[in-house]
Amino acid sequence: MKHSFNAELKRKTVDAQEAAALVKSGDWVDYGFGLGQPDLFDQALSARVKELRDVKVRGTLALKPRAAIEADPEARHLQYFSWYFSGLERKMHDRGLCQHIPMNFGETPDYYRRFVDVDVAVLKTAPMDEHGFFNFGAAVTYHKAITERARKVIVETDAAMPYVFGVENAVHISAVHHVIDGGEGVMPELKNPPASAVDRRVAELIASEIEDGATIQIGIGAMPNAVCQLLAESPIGDLGVHTEMFVDSLLDLYEAGKVTGARKTLDRYQMSYTFAAGSARMYKFLDRNPACFAGPVDYTNLPHRIMQNDRAVAICNAAQIDLSGQACSESAGTRQISGTGGQLQFIRGAYASRGGKAFLCLASTYERAGRRASRIVARIDDGNIVTTPRTDVMYVVTEFGIVNLKGKSVPERARALIGIAHPDFREQLTREAREYGILPRAIL
Repeated sequence: MKHSFNAELKRKTVDAQEAAALVKSGDWVDYGFGLGQPDLFDQALSARVKELRDVKVRGTLALKPRAAIEADPEARHLQYFSWYFSGLERKMHDRGLCQHIPMNFGETPDYYRRFVDVDVAVLKTAPMDEHGFFNFGAAVTYHKAITERARKVIVETDAAMPYVFGVENAVHISAVHHVIDGGEGVMPELKNPPASAVDRRVAELIASEIEDGATIQIGIGAMPNAVCQLLAESPIGDLGVHTEMFVDSLLDLYEAGKVTGARKTLDRYQMSYTFAAGSARMYKFLDRNPACFAGPVDYTNLPHRIMQNDRAVAICNAAQIDLSGQACSESAGTRQISGTGGQLQFIRGAYASRGGKAFLCLASTYERAGRRASRIVARIDDGNIVTTPRTDVMYVVTEFGIVNLKGKSVPERARALIGIAHPDFREQLTREAREYGILPRAIL
């Protein structure tokens, strides 16, 4: 006999105000990741801010302003903590409203299961299905681990959330304490910036290194988008996708007939990912699509899984790299701008893959306050965070070329990186490299 969970759903359904009333001073409240962050609950909690003390809200990649945090502009009652900053969270950090939690993305479920306290978890999900499950949609990430750890589990349903296929992608109503019916809202969209001439040149160099049957990982941004556009126009075929983030450019590549997944070992014929952010068109594509596989982030991001697919390709961005190969990708000096995310794990996993390649991409220069500076430097800036150690860096790409640092000595690395720096800075970099003992001093 078919079991109905509707009576349990009715009994557990509350309004957002009732749910927010569960938060007590001193609690850790987890908002989860990206599209899975709640809105109605957040608004209801914002009305209670002045009643509370020392409430810690933990989240990641917020795509909408967090009402509860904005209701406490001096952070006297609530403090927000993020595993990885979105643009909004970066601005919150600059205002003293957000603090960073360092992490390797693929380890996060284990952090929750072993180390992290959660008093109240509030996650946005798809509405309950006929089997009693609330699907995590485009924010699978570490949400299953949160629901296992939390003392109170609240789901805020939204009919606009895509329903995804995969593993550890839902929580059953038997494990949920309360349900907020959110009706059908509008999922926040994340736009790709247009590609510059530099982006297109870097993309050309990377695309020339990708082979038939490769399994690719890319993220958001103009440069990865340009890579996918070039691949879509190339004769390359039978590509696979194993990535942390599903983005619109992967959908474009799939619709161009370039993605089959036929040569993958893990999740053959499917595009694997742990979260998505992009356009409404892309969310519609992910909804109940068996061509896609959504797994927890310890499924997608741990190197021993990434390496199972031959010719794995990781395409990552860096903000600064020194002449020994240390890559800084998440801060500007002491100012946190994003996070480690999956960069280090994908670089390690791709390198360990048979025939795999890992790329770190950066424009050769940047401009700030009317001053142009080199992103390739003799020594990293004071306070800058090293995201990828020099021992892990493989290919480095700028608009002036591509070099492989694996197996190279420090002087060889320095010469290679100077060779792809902007020509205006090569002489200065060579002089500094000699002053610091990175290159042998010139013989007069």
